[in-house]
Amino acid sequence: MARTRKARVSDVEELALGLPEVTRDPADRAAPGRPAYQVRGKTFVFFREPRKDAFDPDTGEPYDDVMAFSCTAEDKEALVGDPGTPFFTTPHWNGYNAVLLLERDLGRITVDELREIVTDAWLAKAPKRLAADFLAAP
Repeated sequence: MARTRKARVSDVEELALGLPEVTRDPADRAAPGRPAYQVRGKTFVFFREPRKDAFDPDTGEPYDDVMAFSCTAEDKEALVGDPGTPFFTTPHWNGYNAVLLLERDLGRITVDELREIVTDAWLAKAPKRLAADFLAAP
């Protein structure tokens, strides 16, 4: 099977907004001017502002291109435990079901892989009935 193209930042919005009942919050208080995607008021993907918990080990400067994706505990363990993926976490995120990804590393995954990550993030936050209806749809 042919590999799909590399993922791009614009794919995040397209994929998130393609899911049921998703809204984009461009004025997220956590990161002004950086979008967040929500399902019925629950954020499942967002672009973070620079924070001291995620930094370049060479320069010590906080990363300015961090994205966060909700997930299950099992998915988090699998994604950050696999050295072949660009996903990571920081001690600040211990106990929180989410993984981090640098925008600059999106090209290390395909659009199909990103679709799975975004959909799983949505499923982690969507109300059970909405998620069940989505999964049952043809």
